[in-house]
Amino acid sequence: MEDQRFLESEWDYCLVLDACRYDVFEDVYDEYLDGDLEKRWSIGSSTPEWAYRTFTGDHDIAYFSGNPFINDLGIPLNELKWGASCDYEWTASEHISDIHDVWKTGWDDDLGTVPPDGLAEAFRNNAEAVEAADRTVLHYMQPHAPYLSRGKGQKLKQIQKGIKRQEEEAAADGDGGGDGTDDDGLLSSLSDSIRPKIESRLDDSEFAQKAGLWLELDPADLVKDGTRVTALRLYEENLRIALESVAELVEELDGTVVVTADHGEAFGEEGVWEHHIETHIPPLMEVPWLEVE
Repeated sequence: MEDQRFLESEWDYCLVLDACRYDVFEDVYDEYLDGDLEKRWSIGSSTPEWAYRTFTGDHDIAYFSGNPFINDLGIPLNELKWGASCDYEWTASEHISDIHDVWKTGWDDDLGTVPPDGLAEAFRNNAEAVEAADRTVLHYMQPHAPYLSRGKGQKLKQIQKGIKRQEEEAAADGDGGGDGTDDDGLLSSLSDSIRPKIESRLDDSEFAQKAGLWLELDPADLVKDGTRVTALRLYEENLRIALESVAELVEELDGTVVVTADHGEAFGEEGVWEHHIETHIPPLMEVPWLEVE
């Protein structure tokens, strides 16, 4: 299997589907797009790792980011107070010439994420930036949770709020940082009746990972179908919603267009759920690389 070679490959527009695993994409993509599909091996199993290992030089790219980890705030990943949990001294704005924080401007509070059409709208509203840059990336949040049909996303909403709060603290302090605390997180999102049970089992990493995923699922569906079946069904639906929007946008693009992912998503394989930094298993590392006709 070939490595992803994100920047070394030839493209004018790259549409990144966050957390899109290869096998689910392979099953559905041809209902929306035509092109040559390859399976490639990503450089990271999570967005912070992928970005840190991919963008190492100076890159003339108009980057429309629905993902809060790739932002124009100037805060290194290892200094983010919510969600990154890594040692990467990497700042997106030091490597990418023109970042558009669609995770702020196109955010939907009801969905708890940036819907696909928000990326397309930001792209269309910034034609001059696209024209000025050598290449363009649109980083969609889907099929990453929250699942759009549920309309109650929690985890990404917490990350978005935490980063925005840190930005506000940095502006208030005037020193690029802040000493405020952020107590938002998985446990604070769970009801008081459930939280003690979760706390007692946090040493079970697989259980803790599943508990995080449960925030995005309907309890009735969990009881009926189980975590894996329920999550995979909603995940595929998220992907289809994204591909509908991508297919519309592709018609407007003049140049070589590639659809890929930063990393995949795990649904219990090898005891892993969702995606995590430096967890190099096939469901997280195998990603699509589709050169669109």
